[in-house]
Amino acid sequence: QVRLTESGGGSVQPGGSLRLSCEASEDTYSQKCMGWFRQAPGKEPEGVAAIDTDGNIQYAERADGRFTISHDSWKSPVYLEMNSLKPEDSGIYYCAASPRRCRTVRGLSDFVYWGPGTQVTVSS
Repeated sequence: QVRLTESGGGSVQPGGSLRLSCEASEDTYSQKCMGWFRQAPGKEPEGVAAIDTDGNIQYAERADGRFTISHDSWKSPVYLEMNSLKPEDSGIYYCAASPRRCRTVRGLSDFVYWGPGTQVTVSS
C-alpha cells in the first residue's frame, strides 16, 4: 500500500526557514515523480517543486529560488528546504507521487498518491 507522510511544518516568522520531509512506503518506490504542493485556504493545491527518478527537478515560479527539493536516493525521504519564507507561503504542504515522469505530468490528477499534509504558517 502506498503511503506518504509529511513532517516538518510549523510556525515561523517572515524570513525564516523550514525543512519539510516526505517519508514514503516501499510501495511508492515504483512511482516516477514526487512533488510538493501548497494549498492555501479555499484554494486548490498548487505545485511547488517536483523531482523524478532520474534526479530531474522542476520548480514552480512561486519557489522563486527560495525552495530546494532534494533526496539522497529514490528510497530516501524527499525534502523541501524553504528559506526566506513569506506570509504568502503559508498553507498546507502535501507531497504526492505520480507514476508518470515529472516532465510528462499534465496536472494534479496525474499525482495519484497524496500524503495527509503538514501545516506551514508564516506570520509575525
